[in-house]
Amino acid sequence: MSELIYIASPYSHQDETVKRDRFDDVCEYAGHLMKLGHVVYSPIAHSHPIAMKVGLPTDWDYWKTFDHAMITRSTSLMVLMLPGWEESEGVTAEIQMAHALGIPIDYESWEVEA
Repeated sequence: MSELIYIASPYSHQDETVKRDRFDDVCEYAGHLMKLGHVVYSPIAHSHPIAMKVGLPTDWDYWKTFDHAMITRSTSLMVLMLPGWEESEGVTAEIQMAHALGIPIDYESWEVEA
């Protein structure tokens, strides 16, 4: 069975441009890891397009059940330290879930390529 890296990153913000930038940044990071041969899951990269297409909520309360299900199947959690990650309710909860499940957690700074 392949190892599965769950990428936790901030998303929610009052400014839609910030949300879109966060989506773009985590997509770039996930793609980088995939090019290196890793199997990754990013709830933002994988769910944002669906939420936008069909009008699903974008808040943590709605997505926490989905995210918990994927964290339980992951072998590690990577926190992508984009601006706002420390204040993110979702990232904080994802870290707590991983701790409770004994899943290793790593932290990554990422410079988005221009």
